[in-house]
Parts: sequence; C-alpha cells; structure tokens
Amino acid sequence: MLVEGTMRWQVTEDAPMALMLALAFRDMAGLGKRCVAQLPAVTPGLERVDVVGLDLDALAVQFDGWWTGIARRDTRLFMAEVRPPHFEVFDRALDLQELAYRAYDDAHRWASARIREYERALAGRSPSRLTDVYELIRERQFELRRQSSSFRLDLEVLPICRPGAWVVAPDTIVVSESLRDDREAFREWLRPLVHGLV
Repeated sequence: MLVEGTMRWQVTEDAPMALMLALAFRDMAGLGKRCVAQLPAVTPGLERVDVVGLDLDALAVQFDGWWTGIARRDTRLFMAEVRPPHFEVFDRALDLQELAYRAYDDAHRWASARIREYERALAGRSPSRLTDVYELIRERQFELRRQSSSFRLDLEVLPICRPGAWVVAPDTIVVSESLRDDREAFREWLRPLVHGLV
C-alpha cells in the first residue's frame, strides 16, 4: 500500500486482494447487474462458474453484505480473510460460501496475477505514483493560502474493463488501472476532487 499525507490529510493507494476476489466472484457468478452494479466487469474476464443449486437472490444479498464490509479500508481490516478450506468468513452466508468453494481457485489465481501486475507497475514508476496527489494538494493549498482541511482518501486500483473512477464507500474510490496508468487523465480526474477536499 502507498501512503502519502500529513497530520491533516492522508491518501492511500492499494490493489487489495479482498476487493479483487469479490469482483472475481461477482463476475464469475454473473452477479454484475445485481451486485456493485456501478462497477463494470473486470479485465481480463473470467469464465463463469456453475451456479446451479444456489439461490441467486440470497447470494446477491450475501455478496452485498460482504462488499459493504470490505469496501472501506478501515472496516476491511476487521473482516476475516477468504481462505480455504472452510471459508469461515462466510459461515453465515451459505450461498456465498458455496460460491467460494466453486470459484476460489480460479478467482485467487486471477487476483494474484493482477496484484503482481500492479506491483510491477509500481516498481517501474518513478517518482512514486502518489507524487501527483501530493503535488495537486500542495498547489491547492498555495492557491488558498492555507493548510488543507482534514480528510482521508483511499484509492483502490482495480482491473476494471472501462477507464473511470467510482465512489464505493465514504472516503473510498475504485479507480480503474487504465485511468491510474494515464498520468494526465488521472490528474485531470483528481484535480476537482482535491479542490473539494482541501
């Protein structure tokens, strides 16, 4: 995770495994129109998993409950990891637990590969990717002739098939890899947000 900030403000950037797995499960089960519908499908796409025997309405409700808990960084820390062999985090969400049994291996392989790609992109970039954020905040403080207001912003960089950014929880924005990797487009997207926060 990348962190930039001061005592008054903090911006983080990450590509968290929990969100990667969740979107992989969502797409593999065909829940894209029911769950986290504002986020387009992931890329590269995943093969659908057999959902015969699962109650899709219950699965969607269980998925939404899980997503609500993991969307924010500060609540994600209190959620158990999705781990085989029993997927105990889903002990009270049996349809979601069954989906995990059916989809975990492929979803985990896919998510791990995407995280490695993200880490390679970070290693190959100099200066730090959050330098843009720091510079925009500093410019805005200079324009206002004062320190920033207090705020926190968590940027979750995910392999979404369409460039863009989506607010998924207070303080939390999912940013597509394609937007994040386009420095000028990212700065143009971020500028009005920084103006509002600072």
